[in-house]
Amino acid sequence: MKKIIFIISICFITVGAVAQSSTTLSYSVGIPVGDLSDYIGNMSWRGVSLDYRKMVNPNIGVGFSASWNVFYEAMGRSTYTIDNQSLTGKQYRYSNHIPLYVNPTYYLKPGETVNPFFSLGIGTIYTLRNTDMNLYTWEQEAWGFALAPEVVINYNIDDTAAFTVSGKLNYGFKSGDLNSDQSFFVINVGFTFMN
Repeated sequence: MKKIIFIISICFITVGAVAQSSTTLSYSVGIPVGDLSDYIGNMSWRGVSLDYRKMVNPNIGVGFSASWNVFYEAMGRSTYTIDNQSLTGKQYRYSNHIPLYVNPTYYLKPGETVNPFFSLGIGTIYTLRNTDMNLYTWEQEAWGFALAPEVVINYNIDDTAAFTVSGKLNYGFKSGDLNSDQSFFVINVGFTFMN
């Protein structure tokens, strides 16, 4: 772990010498896939994303991203079995996800008004899953390794700002209390500030 932190630190120090950087703040809509969609089928309208990137050269950037998506679904009155216990009632399901990534990025058309680019997030996702029923709460949490391929389109308004739309698949590998992958697709809409 110390080696990874050292390598990431060297990358940021090296990239820090380059003048151009960008910060993107986005509203994030999440769509559950895989095991998460089995647990909660609803889209998440509660999400936010923050991305920071430094340019290494006109086509390559390195940065990091952090986001938070909350999924929620109210289940009907039924009998549910959890951990060899059966209870009857309404069930409320919540799943909080906080992905943290380092992002190498490749820009296709730097300097142009419309600049699409690709990024691959490498990092972790913290997941906190709550199942509330009557007076009981079952809580599961995990820190898991994660990958996040992303496609982004920047529409440059001027030299200091851009409108940004992106699609990203957050693929979290199984870990902790969760014995299956926790994945979701997000659509981000936001603004990028450049300096």
